[in-house]
Amino acid sequence: DVQLVESGGGSVLAGGSLRLSCAASGYTVSSNFVGWFRQAPGKEREGVAAINGGADTTYYAGSVKGRFTISQDNAKNTVYLQMSSLKPEDTGMYYCAASVGIRGYPALSRAQYNYWGQGTQVTVS
Repeated sequence: DVQLVESGGGSVLAGGSLRLSCAASGYTVSSNFVGWFRQAPGKEREGVAAINGGADTTYYAGSVKGRFTISQDNAKNTVYLQMSSLKPEDTGMYYCAASVGIRGYPALSRAQYNYWGQGTQVTVS
């Protein structure tokens, strides 16, 4: 079974940084897509970053480009989201997601992913 476990969330002041981790089991990040999504209260879940481990290609939402960096550690089978220059509007629950057997959707589309972690809360004030 695919399992994803996020960690690293917390509360920070605007302008601060956090690094989120997504540890995967039953899924090889080095040869597959992993996405990071966030959901603020009352809003839909949105994609913020994704990585195609097989092609070493990254994708970012316009709202985080230049501030967030997605990367992977193949030895640890873990994907990271380094978040810098955080803003209050970055507040939300952050989820990582895996894609098994799905093709054809944009990398930041929820439809491309069918396994989700439990989420980690990020609060920026």
